[in-house]
Amino acid sequence: MRWSASISLEELILRHALGENVTSIVRENCASGVMMIPIPREGFYEGVENVEAAQDVPGIERIEITAKLQQKLVPLPEGASYLGFIFARGESAEMVEAALRESHARLRFEISTAIPVV
Repeated sequence: MRWSASISLEELILRHALGENVTSIVRENCASGVMMIPIPREGFYEGVENVEAAQDVPGIERIEITAKLQQKLVPLPEGASYLGFIFARGESAEMVEAALRESHARLRFEISTAIPVV
């Protein structure tokens, strides 16, 4: 989400908390969205393929993979993290949602099986 004064949401919140007048700051007109990339199955993160192809989807601004190599992955609801985030912007909410879904579909995550130790 962007604002007329080219500030981040976090900065807007801090300015408001400090008592600054933020009434003149308005949100931009276009739609924006973020997808928290879900963990599809339990295991260990080994990498991701096709990030460039996922980034090439019209409307996608950036993809941030936050999982670390060999990190133990546990899907929701037991887990409490994501593989990363996909950020998009477009003319409508429907366009943004479609871009996020297409970008996510292009990503190929490598997750090795977790072998229980007895």
